[in-house]
Parts: sequence; structure tokens; C-alpha cells
Amino acid sequence: MDGTLLIRGTLPTPLDVLVLAPHPDDAELGMGGTLLKMKAEGLRVGVLDLTNGEPTPRGTVEARLEEARRAGDLLELDLRVVLDLPNRKLQDTLEAREKVAGVIRLTRPRLLFAPWHRDAHPDHRAAYELAIAARFYAKLTRTSMPGDPHYPQQIVFYHPTHLNVHLQPRLIVDVSETFPRKRELLEIYVSQFGWGGRSEALWERMQLRGRYWGQLIGATYGEPFTTEEEIGVRRVRDWLLPE
Repeated sequence: MDGTLLIRGTLPTPLDVLVLAPHPDDAELGMGGTLLKMKAEGLRVGVLDLTNGEPTPRGTVEARLEEARRAGDLLELDLRVVLDLPNRKLQDTLEAREKVAGVIRLTRPRLLFAPWHRDAHPDHRAAYELAIAARFYAKLTRTSMPGDPHYPQQIVFYHPTHLNVHLQPRLIVDVSETFPRKRELLEIYVSQFGWGGRSEALWERMQLRGRYWGQLIGATYGEPFTTEEEIGVRRVRDWLLPE
């Protein structure tokens, strides 16, 4: 596919989960513990970075791609793809919809994750709109997009928020076992957090938030998610958290 850079894995690759991230590091910030847990449970997981994240004050395209690759290795992702959509100018355009939908069609995920729209960063809000539109576009017929029509069963929204607001998530994932490794993921992104004490300050905030969400479900750490569709429970045993 034009404008698609494979960091890890190959296309087509069937996945259980595909995470859309506006920039490299957003998936790790918003749901790094959950990504690690998914892989520990044997799920096939991919991350689609919509932009390469540049320009930033201390980053370069080469550095950001290498950081994304290293984080993908640590997560043991089955696929990591970076699109050539523009950082700081991300929009829900027809061209962008088809690029994202093409990856969805080639990976056929059951679950699609994307940022929640309540965020100060315009790219994050645009990614929310783009995810919803691309999910629909992915099922279209009589199109030049690669792959066969596919419609993910559920779209779930994570929270790499830039706003100091109290979220009201629909579900919280117990990431007590994997949360400590989330710090390793964040420390890979030296270009973004490895200067001026940013890494330590960020980790302190992540711990506070993780503990807050965790205590609401009787766990040490949690990561919050939002849905706009109803969630079905097939096994009541899976509902009884924590053990």
C-alpha cells in the first residue's frame, strides 16, 4: 500500500486487535499495560500509527521510527505500521479514511481501538473521527481499497488525554501484572520524554492515574476505556474481577 511503512510484521496479517494511534507513543501511553496483557493472553495485536509524529522539539523522523520499532519489539506486536498522514494536521479526509480502512481490511481485527475525542490535541480528536469513518469504509464493496470488506465487531476508545478532566470510562482493565513494564515502554521514547525530567514526572502521573483506576475495581493498577456501543458478556466468570 502506498504511504504505508512496515515497522514490524507483514501485510496482510490477521489480527484480533488493531490499535490506531495518532503518533508513535500514544498507544503505549493510553493502553500500554493492556497491550502487554493482550499479548500475554495470546492475542494477535497490531498498532497503526497514523503519523510519524514529527516535527517535535527534539525528535527526528528517523528517531521516532526507531523508537516505534523498539517499542513494538518490547510489546511483541504481530504488526506495526506507520502511515504518512501529516502530524499536527491530521484530518478525517477521504484519502485518510481509505488508507486506514485498507489496513483494517488487510488485518481483519475483531476489536478496533482508537483515542477518545475528549482531548486537547487536535490530532487525537481527528483520530477519533477518522477511526469511526474508516471502520465503516472498511466494509465497502466495489472499491479500489486492498483486501476484502471487513467490519470490526467493536470499537473501543482509550485515553491518552491532554486535559485535566475526570473521565467516566465504561470499563477498566486490570493491568496490575503488566503495568510496571509500561515504564520500559515510555523510556524507549527518549526523543519525547528523555529530557528535562519529563520521564520521571510522566511516570509519577501514570502511576497515580493507574492506581486510581485500579482501586475502583479492587486492583493495584487499571487502564480506563470508553465505548459508545453496548458490551456483551458471554461468560459471567470473566465479569467477576478481581479473583
